[in-house]
Amino acid sequence: MCAKQRHNYKNLKICKLGLEITNDISDILLNFPKHERYDLSSQISRCSVSMPSNIAEGSSRTDKSFKYYLDISLGSSFELGTQLLVAN
Repeated sequence: MCAKQRHNYKNLKICKLGLEITNDISDILLNFPKHERYDLSSQISRCSVSMPSNIAEGSSRTDKSFKYYLDISLGSSFELGTQLLVAN
């Protein structure tokens, strides 16, 4: 029986973009006021890391599950957008 081929998340453009966003967010958070370091900035950091992390995790699953993880990643991107609006 042939093993099912999985997605190589390291080659996926969407994962590369997610990693770029995560790095950009890290740079932005350095300029946040100290009183936001443990509240809003922590949440922003966590959801930016969640985007590429869910893509990577989902890539090891079936195609159906992978789509689910992509949806979770998309949700994290919407969450991040909202948090950046609040931060602005």
